[in-house]
Amino acid sequence: MDLHRKRILVVGLARTGTAAARFLHGRGAIVRATDQADEGRLGPAVAELRAMGIALELGGHDDASFARAEMIVLSPGVPHTLPVLQAARNRGIPVIGETELAARFIRQPIVAVTGTNGKTTTTELVGAMLAASGRRVFVGGNIGRPLIGYVDAGMTAEIVVAEVSSFQLDTIESFRPAVGVLLNITPDHLDRHAGFADYAAAKMRLFDNQDAGDIAVLNAGDPVIAAHVATIRSRKLYFGTADAGHAAGLDGSQLILRLPGRETSRLDLARFRLRGVHNAENAAAAALAALSAGADPAGIQAALDAFRPAAHRLETIATINGVEYVNDSKATNVDAVRRGLECFRSPVVLIMGGVDKGGDFSLLRDAIRCRGRGLVLLGGSRDALRAALGGLLPTREAASMQDAVQAAQDMAVAGDAVLLAPGCASFDRYANYQERGDDFRRAVEALKPAPNDAPPASAIADADKDKDR
Repeated sequence: MDLHRKRILVVGLARTGTAAARFLHGRGAIVRATDQADEGRLGPAVAELRAMGIALELGGHDDASFARAEMIVLSPGVPHTLPVLQAARNRGIPVIGETELAARFIRQPIVAVTGTNGKTTTTELVGAMLAASGRRVFVGGNIGRPLIGYVDAGMTAEIVVAEVSSFQLDTIESFRPAVGVLLNITPDHLDRHAGFADYAAAKMRLFDNQDAGDIAVLNAGDPVIAAHVATIRSRKLYFGTADAGHAAGLDGSQLILRLPGRETSRLDLARFRLRGVHNAENAAAAALAALSAGADPAGIQAALDAFRPAAHRLETIATINGVEYVNDSKATNVDAVRRGLECFRSPVVLIMGGVDKGGDFSLLRDAIRCRGRGLVLLGGSRDALRAALGGLLPTREAASMQDAVQAAQDMAVAGDAVLLAPGCASFDRYANYQERGDDFRRAVEALKPAPNDAPPASAIADADKDKDR
């Protein structure tokens, strides 16, 4: 792809947009970059781009810049349905995302992971399994390391493992993973997509450019995926329960891998530290994808044994006065909250709230009736949450994370857990879910433990003790 002297507009200057602008400039393109945010909100990267001679439009967009461009590259946070973008398409101007741009230069096979929940964990697991099998791997994409940055750095890996979101898939054209992994599809980002069908269609785009020589790793138990599999042209490999004979089957603490033409492998999940049925499923999907991409069973087992959960994902912060405080700030949609609640044996005081993404909070009613001790509501979605869930158990509202944690402490008794699982985006108060989780951590650490406080056995069902998967 020849970029020399091509007029390219980069829209959105967060980490991904900045990396794309830097790459395009380095390849000789005439780059202009625009963002609705002003310079003060965008940080030091703006000065770096300006020093390169990249023209910047900050604090708003100029329609004329879209009309003059020969190509437009979007950051994932920019809706691809903006009228100015549709007008550009109508004039024949290509509008692509950073993932598509990077894929046009990557020559190594790509393992791409998507799904409503579990993308990051599964992406990291695939990378760890391949690395433990002796393969040189780059792990990036929506996980926080833009693919275009890998291209810009010289592409030294043998395999690229990428997390991809629905926003990134909205703007692909030729992106073709050798192995595509679809974990699940449940309602999310309905504030951005036209509806659930549109969101599901975006996820299914992962397989649009695959052919019979590629592999699709699919969740056998997901009804939405099942309704769309007829559109997939690549070889389908399923993960699910062992008794159904799937390519990756879960049988208690065993993971059985069966690929045609290969010896059956039995892997042990007893030392796998991620909790809950959903993480066992993530491990099965990752193992199947890694094996398909060149990992060996010994490397997969080593990665499962060594893997540590990332922050903000069912992360135990402390046990205070016999109450366990757990940070699941990454649970930004309804299904993620449900999956988190199902990991607990003990009663839970649940902290929820933030920016409503259009999810149906009433779908949590059964899980909250089963496991809830109390509910603390925070942020802009408080009214919607109270309307859907507030009558089920004692409910309080909080003005800040500190107030929320204090209210939760007042409601919990020894042996309970306090779980931050917002079910919402963070943007009413925080830049991202990490910042929100860090605020929860600080609030928990500020609580005063009782004298001689002794933490009880974990209130969360460890994966090696969970017999219900």
